[in-house]
Parts: sequence; structure tokens; C-alpha cells
Amino acid sequence: MRYQISGKQIDIGEALQTHVKQELSAVIDKYAQRPTDAQVVFSRNAHEYVCEATVHLSTGLTAQAKAHATEIYAAFDNCRDKMDKQLRRYKRRLKDHHRERTEPVELTGASSYILASAKDAEDAEPDTLQPMIIAEMETKVPSLSVGEAVMQMELAGSDLLVFRNEKTGGVNVVHRRDDGNIGWIDPLTATQ
Repeated sequence: MRYQISGKQIDIGEALQTHVKQELSAVIDKYAQRPTDAQVVFSRNAHEYVCEATVHLSTGLTAQAKAHATEIYAAFDNCRDKMDKQLRRYKRRLKDHHRERTEPVELTGASSYILASAKDAEDAEPDTLQPMIIAEMETKVPSLSVGEAVMQMELAGSDLLVFRNEKTGGVNVVHRRDDGNIGWIDPLTATQ
């Protein structure tokens, strides 16, 4: 497994890198079948250290965790504990699925855009109804079952996931609703 351990405007020593590799390996080996790589980024926010960890699994799913603490080792330990909890849930859910995924998740390329906010000119009339594009990026859309999409959304700690439904082939969305439940948007296609 590949590790990328870095710091944003702080120096990460060899001792911390060794600690991160040993502790994260123990957690990942306990729950994940074939992890491919892990990124751990340390940063500083005022008086606290922030640790963000992302683990990519060979199934195409990603687990993410983030934690804060006044000590850098404590920040990592809190992050590791969150990752442990997520991977434990992930493993339990995989056992609950009726079928095992034998091949990695198929990813389709897509464009992702960041649009300018209209908050600067609230009272002014816009010149055009076309929004201004600030940035354009490449993103990946996974092909998943609905259950896997919900699991991926929860593992990533996200409120929304766009995915290609393996059953129908259409683009679907799962999202966390304000009432705490999960919503699933499955647009009708011309053949339905």
C-alpha cells in the first residue's frame, strides 16, 4: 500500500510518519481487503492541529476522516479512531450485502464546474442568465448499486453523491435530507 503523508505549512518528522504508517496499517489491515493508497495531511488551524486522512480501497470506495486536537499526535489518533469506526461499518455492510463485488468499481470521467456566486450583486440585474464559470475540473462518477452509493456517501462524510446506477445505467443521486434520512433521485429515462 502507498502512503502519502504531508503537512500544509508545517514540518512532518520521520517519527510522526512512522507512527502514522504503523497505526493506520493496523486499522486498515483489520477491516479492508485490498487498500490501494492512503493520504494523510496535517495542517494547523489557530492553536489546533488538523489531521485529514483518505483511504482508497480496491473496490473503488473511499473512506475519509478528519480530526482536531491541540497536539499533532492526538489529532492523528482521533482521526485514526474515526477511520477505524468507518471501516468497521464498511466491513459489516459488505457482509450484509447479498452479493460480493468481484471487480473494482467502474469510473466514468465527467466535468465538474465551479460557478460564480451572485451574492456580490444582489440588487443588480444580471446581464445574462448564464452563470460565470470560475473553474473547471475533471471528476469521476462511479458505477454502483444504490446500497453501495449510500455506503460510499457515508464513508466519505458527504451529503451528496452522484453515481451511475448499475441496475438501470442511468445517472442517480443519493443525498442526506434535512430530516436525517437519505434521499435517492432516480430520473426517468425514455425507455421507462
